[in-house]
Amino acid sequence: MNLLDRKKAIPILIGDHKRFLIISGLAGSAKDIGFLTKESPNTFLFGGAMGGALPTSLGLALSRPNDRVLCVSGDGDILMSMSCLATIVTTKPKNLIIICVDNALYLETGGQTSHTGLGVNLEMIAKGCGFSITKTIITEQELLEGKKNLDNFSGPAFILLKVSESSPPKYSRNWNASEEKFKFRKNLIN
Repeated sequence: MNLLDRKKAIPILIGDHKRFLIISGLAGSAKDIGFLTKESPNTFLFGGAMGGALPTSLGLALSRPNDRVLCVSGDGDILMSMSCLATIVTTKPKNLIIICVDNALYLETGGQTSHTGLGVNLEMIAKGCGFSITKTIITEQELLEGKKNLDNFSGPAFILLKVSESSPPKYSRNWNASEEKFKFRKNLIN
């Protein structure tokens, strides 16, 4: 089976990124989102803090109920903070969408096979936690259907985007976390 190329699939699935507050996990997903948004003020990219994207997205969604929050993270990052999926379901933020970009690799540490490459199914885990909206996207047709669903949902929602082992886009991000935090915060208070 030919899996989707992340460089093409993520922009198609997300569409206009400006309609979300976006929290990205590290490694590949940070490059995906950084490249797509050029680190616009509505975007915060994690780096070196594996497992931080889910709980940060949850806190943001709960504190900003009128904004749509999008968490885009990799399988390794989601595996690191899997218990947060249960907390998300019990707090029920209607404005939170999680996209797990699953390439079955730990890109941050050298490309080792992740647990999803060994049979762990994160959509099933999300369903087991109680997410009422879940979807696995593997084909281009499912990708187009998933894009429509991003506009019409009452969350929380979990989307598992299965991608090939292709590299994320080349993107040189700003590693000054203080600057990035300030830019994101300034966007929230304006």
